[in-house]
Amino acid sequence: MRIKTMAVNGVIAALYAAVSFLIAPFGFTLIQFRISEVFNHLVVFNKKYIFGIVTGVFITNLILSPIAVDIIFGVLHSAIALSITIFSAKFIKGIFKRMLFNTLVFTATMIIIAFQLAIFADIPEYNGIPFLMIYLTLAVSEFIVMAIGIPIMSALNKRLNFKEII
Repeated sequence: MRIKTMAVNGVIAALYAAVSFLIAPFGFTLIQFRISEVFNHLVVFNKKYIFGIVTGVFITNLILSPIAVDIIFGVLHSAIALSITIFSAKFIKGIFKRMLFNTLVFTATMIIIAFQLAIFADIPEYNGIPFLMIYLTLAVSEFIVMAIGIPIMSALNKRLNFKEII
């Protein structure tokens, strides 16, 4: 991996973690408005961003998550969803369509995080909540954040050209 690629991914990981820290209380509940999830759209522009995003998720979950296994499940969730989006680039043309697909992939794969919360969360307010309700709240909140991220990342791309930065 080139030095520039590693440096850019380091910055992405740091930005992901920093934004997560700013909204920490809202990123680890049943309704997860983790604004840093908009960085997931970077893989639409260049697959090399996967390293920075996954590292950012790891750092964030390591420091902020109230559930220890979130380090495993959060990283696994991001790696799977990002890999699906990267693979889909062969078949889905156009940045907007790929970001929309990415949004849907992350929304659907929130089932991994729902499983984690349903099985491993020893948090009293989660007890008794049906699995489907956990998944629904997570999926809706992820969809909202990712959907809001589409125009934001599109506008930033016009200014920064994400494909060429890395």
